[in-house]
Amino acid sequence: MTLTFLGTGTSQGIPVIGSNHPVCMSNDFKDKRLRVSVWIKTQKNSIVIDTTPDFRYQMLRSGCVKIDALFFTHQHADHTAGIDDIRPFCFSHGALPIYLSKLTANNLKHRFDYIFETENRYPGAPEVKLNLIDKDQSFFVNDEEIIPVEVMHGDLPVLGFRIQNLAYVTDMKTITAKEELKLRDLDILVINALRIESHHSHLNLEEAIKFINKIKPKKAYLTHISHHLGFHSEVSKTLPENIFLAYDQLTINI
Repeated sequence: MTLTFLGTGTSQGIPVIGSNHPVCMSNDFKDKRLRVSVWIKTQKNSIVIDTTPDFRYQMLRSGCVKIDALFFTHQHADHTAGIDDIRPFCFSHGALPIYLSKLTANNLKHRFDYIFETENRYPGAPEVKLNLIDKDQSFFVNDEEIIPVEVMHGDLPVLGFRIQNLAYVTDMKTITAKEELKLRDLDILVINALRIESHHSHLNLEEAIKFINKIKPKKAYLTHISHHLGFHSEVSKTLPENIFLAYDQLTINI
């Protein structure tokens, strides 16, 4: 299994438009972050999690040409606004299976109604196969088990996903003990760490490290990073030996 970080930034990306913050001015490619998303390839599946506003460019530079399943974590724009750009995958391979919560589905049906219309469809619109996720039940994509993990992003439920011994969790602030059990015995945990300062709906760096130490994966990668976290090269030096800052286009073998 391989995991490619398509984007590792927060909702505005880095650099932020018009910002003269030192991180936004950095020439280090690891400080240039598109909105957060990953591409996971297993022996059975090619899975993308979230369609960010940068989705088209992320697909072009990743080389991804086929998606077996598209997962959505939640409805926020930085995770969904690129959904129209799934069209080439639909034209090449037919309706794209998408997996998401009922809450997220209802939101997307409102914002992107033309995608979900069943009558008088525009012929160039993306075509999807809708699969609703029950957070309490695993589901299968081409006979591969996927375990949904619900976390809370402030008051909004967000879905993370466990595939084999890899778990991807973003936009988390809190998690119940029941859901936390789904994250035990991991080889890799990917989790958000927004910045140094506390935030009302995201883990900051200290909280993310504390959670990782509690879960005890073999390795952890931090994502959904804002410029306020600091320079990649400097923050990386401060992290425990099994915790790493992810960066765009990083691919890890699991």
